[in-house]
Amino acid sequence: MSITRRNFLKTSAALSAASVINLEAFADHETLTYSRPRGTKILFQGDSITDGGRSRNQDWNHVLGHGYAFIIASRLGYEKPDMNYHFFNRGVSGNTVPDLVTRWQVDTLDLAPDILSILVGVNDTSADIDGKAGFSANSYTADYRKLLSETKNKLPQTQLVIGEPFILPVGKIKTNWNRWHDKISERREEAKNLAKEFNATFIPFQAHFNEAVKQAPSEYWIWDGVHPMPAGHELMARKWIEAVNL
Repeated sequence: MSITRRNFLKTSAALSAASVINLEAFADHETLTYSRPRGTKILFQGDSITDGGRSRNQDWNHVLGHGYAFIIASRLGYEKPDMNYHFFNRGVSGNTVPDLVTRWQVDTLDLAPDILSILVGVNDTSADIDGKAGFSANSYTADYRKLLSETKNKLPQTQLVIGEPFILPVGKIKTNWNRWHDKISERREEAKNLAKEFNATFIPFQAHFNEAVKQAPSEYWIWDGVHPMPAGHELMARKWIEAVNL
C-alpha cells in the first residue's frame, strides 16, 4: 500500500488520538489508585512504638513523638514541601487492639485521615503470654477486623497501611524467646491476612529487622526486644515510605 502525505497525516492523527485516550484512561486509573492531593492527612496509630513519647499539646517539638512517625514526617516534609502533608500521631503507650477500639471514633474516624497507618500487636502478645482473658490470637483478629471494617464503612477513600508487629531476642524477650516468637508469629500472620482482606498496604517489619541483624546485632536495632533504637526507627521510616510510595 502506498503511503501518501495525506494518508500519513491521517494515520498519525488517528494514532495520536488513540494515544491521548489511552493515556487519559491510564491517568484516571493512576489518580484513583496513587495520586495524593495537596494537604493529604496521614495518621499514625498504635502503641508505644508509634507514641514515641509524644506530647499531648500543640508543641511541635514533641507532638509527633521521637520515633519512626517523626522521621517520616521530617523527611517527607523536607523533600516535598509542595505537598503540604499533614501528619498526626495518636499512638498510645501500652495500647492493645481493644484499647484502640475504645478510642477509635475520636482518635481516628473524627480525624478522617487520607492515609491511616496502624502498628499494634506486641502488647496483645504480652497480655496473652501473661494469661489475661480476651487476648487470644482469635480475639486480636476479631477486634482488628472490627476497626478496619468500621474505618472502611465510614472512610471508604482512606488508604490503610498495616505494620507487622515485631520483636528481636533481647532482654526479657530473649529469656522467653520461644513463647514470644510463637505468640507474635500468630499475630503477624493475622495482620498480613487482614491487610489482604482490606486491600491495605502491608509492611513486613519483622522481615526487615531480621535482615538488619545480618549487619549488626539485635541490640543495635531494638534495645529491649520491643522498642527500636534510633537506627531501628530509621529502618522503619525508610521501609514505610518505600511501601506507601510517598
